[in-house]
Amino acid sequence: MKNKKNWLINGILCLLTCVWLAPIVFVLLNTLKGKQEYNLGSLWELPEGNQLFANFKYIIDSKVIFSGMTSSFIYAVLGAGGALIMAILAAYAIAHLRIRHRMFWFLFIYSGTIFPFQIYLIPIYKAYSKVGLYDTRFGMILFYMAICIPFCMFVLRNFFMGIDKEISESARVDGASKFQVLTRIFLPMAKAPIAILFMSQFNWSWNDLMFGLTFTKTQGIRTVMATVSLMDRGNVPVLFLACLIVSLPTIILFVLLQKNFDSGFVYTTK
Repeated sequence: MKNKKNWLINGILCLLTCVWLAPIVFVLLNTLKGKQEYNLGSLWELPEGNQLFANFKYIIDSKVIFSGMTSSFIYAVLGAGGALIMAILAAYAIAHLRIRHRMFWFLFIYSGTIFPFQIYLIPIYKAYSKVGLYDTRFGMILFYMAICIPFCMFVLRNFFMGIDKEISESARVDGASKFQVLTRIFLPMAKAPIAILFMSQFNWSWNDLMFGLTFTKTQGIRTVMATVSLMDRGNVPVLFLACLIVSLPTIILFVLLQKNFDSGFVYTTK
């Protein structure tokens, strides 16, 4: 009975894997086609030749993808990194420092995740237009940093709450300052959640299309997803190849940070 159940579960997982891989196979096949072959042939028809290098040359010659990747990389790294720094300080203060109205400050910061992100479009667009932050890299960095702080603070606050206060109190008795307790004790313990948060917020900022289209208009400032969305839609194989290229940074980041995920979010002191 147990073997039959395992076979059933494995069969379902294999089926779901095939369903998940089907679009990827479809994209890979069509990056090998030319514009004319794609438009005249079947979607799942095998390519007659190999137009991959021609499609890649088209992307290199246009240069817009790599300009968008540079901008998005700056926004994602500085936005996610800045948000983590602010979230760490806020979470540590709320979880372990004696400040007034700690729950109020927690709910006030976390309320940034309650509302749909779409409601931020018009107010921020009007504000950015008035203060000169519209279509600027600083404005985009500031926006991504601000929108990533609430979730990071929520996760880190819950993690810090799980750390025994006796640890920080013992360090304070030994002469460590509050900042030293944070940097030398709490941050090493929080290595796994910090890595996961950085990756998730980097991916969100990198894959954002809505705000990138709304708050930018020039090519040097526009995000990579906004750049891809404005490419020549008649050349679908080039679009498929562009999507694969812009996916590489997030895959590389996952590989680099994967070793930090093993410890997970759980920490025990006893």
